[in-house]
Amino acid sequence: MMFLKMVCLSFVAAYLGYCPVALAASATSGLEKAQKDATAKGLIFLGNREEIVSKAKTEGKLRVLAEMEPPNIKASVKAFMQKYPFINLYVEEITGTDSARRSILEIKSGAAKDWDIVHLNTDFYHEYLPYLWQIDLLGMAEQRVLQIPPQMIDPKHRNVVAFFSRFQVTAYNKKLLPTSHQLKRWEDILKPDFKGRKFAADIRPTEIAALTPAWGLEKTLDFARKVAAQQPIWVRGGSRTLTSIIAGEVPMMIGPNFHTVKRSQAKDPSGSLQYVLLEPVPLRRSMEEAMLASSQNRHAALLWLEWMASPEAQKLADEHEPFGSSVHVLGGAVERELKGKQLSLVSWEHHQNMDQWQAKVLEAYGFPKAERSK
Repeated sequence: MMFLKMVCLSFVAAYLGYCPVALAASATSGLEKAQKDATAKGLIFLGNREEIVSKAKTEGKLRVLAEMEPPNIKASVKAFMQKYPFINLYVEEITGTDSARRSILEIKSGAAKDWDIVHLNTDFYHEYLPYLWQIDLLGMAEQRVLQIPPQMIDPKHRNVVAFFSRFQVTAYNKKLLPTSHQLKRWEDILKPDFKGRKFAADIRPTEIAALTPAWGLEKTLDFARKVAAQQPIWVRGGSRTLTSIIAGEVPMMIGPNFHTVKRSQAKDPSGSLQYVLLEPVPLRRSMEEAMLASSQNRHAALLWLEWMASPEAQKLADEHEPFGSSVHVLGGAVERELKGKQLSLVSWEHHQNMDQWQAKVLEAYGFPKAERSK
């Protein structure tokens, strides 16, 4: 009997090109090493997914603060609870700088202890970090304990995940700007054809600041000065300006978010609103989430973080954000739109620099340097 078993294993190994026993040993060795590495970093590593699910059943509930659109929250809660009916999930929308400030104050004072997962606003990213559960999500994702693309996780602060991607486009009214086919790269908006209130530019210059990873800061600031010399229409906010473009009041805008343009296109029966991707395309992470150290439902929280990275959740993000999926999810709307494009990726390393870069670009535009309120 033992001989037949050995023959069988030898046949499987020869046919499949690997030895199941060796593979299992290798996987065990990989988990053990990942656990040791996590411990050396002062992080917790959970290597048994069945145990995570079992403990999540005992916890039975989960409370999440998320920067998600209400329709996406509704659809996501329903889908998650169908998969994990033993978890009573509540998700609340949080958006904007003022809400982020209130959230941080509650976390620091201990008043946020009822929340398990919180959203990390980019402007205050490092203020959250001391209050998060120190778990090695990246190591667990790399070892496939959690089914999360490792690129979604901050490689330095290994307990933070970003589930969405945002990138900027140039939107225009095709009836007012027939020369839009000339626009391929950012430098093209510096042509004489686009001087003198021919396009709008946001005074929160996220799109220009996000060119820094591809160009470097010096080139980016020089470009910003040249944009200002084009005498654009200065605006604040994409949604309102896109409405003006549809109405024929503004011919073009640089830098509105892709998902904002797609939402506005759905409300434009004339089909006048169009967009083009200028390369390098500014690309940022969004919807950063992490577990609080005070969380009482940590294992249920792990299942939510894993689910948010799933194809099902990413499809809902494309439908309801809309077009808010992660560039790291193959087949998602963002990944398809950006395929083959040159990108300027604001990496996790650059994440915390965006506020500073935007202030410098605003200064290059010729506006007074803004002081951030305390």
